[in-house]
Amino acid sequence: MAKQVVTQIKVQVSGGQATPAPPVGTALGPHGVNIGQFVSAFNDQTRDKMGVTLPVVITVYNDRSFDFIIKSPPAAVLLKQAAKVAKGAGNPRTDKVGTVTQAQLVEIAQMKYEDMNASSVEQAAKTIAGTARSMGIAVEG
Repeated sequence: MAKQVVTQIKVQVSGGQATPAPPVGTALGPHGVNIGQFVSAFNDQTRDKMGVTLPVVITVYNDRSFDFIIKSPPAAVLLKQAAKVAKGAGNPRTDKVGTVTQAQLVEIAQMKYEDMNASSVEQAAKTIAGTARSMGIAVEG
């Protein structure tokens, strides 16, 4: 008999730093999943991405087993790293907190391409550029 999917849970967790505390514990607890098992498996797979926020899709089955897929980091996180800023601008129309180059946009778009619904890397780069502008990060070139 095949496993039946009970639910899919989406959370964002820092790579290599998952703990049983919220958001992980509060998301998995009601479904009877072994939280410690998830935390150790997630931390083992994300040691190389220490501290980077990663979206995770956790599929819970009827026998309380689970598997998870780690997505690419959010565009905003990657843009903040590329521009070397702590956070976006409070008023992005007038305040510019940093700059990114067109080459950095293409690099970010290539990282995120699998998780985006763009038809090409160039289209994905345009989407990332829009995110940058909405954060108050100027795009050069």
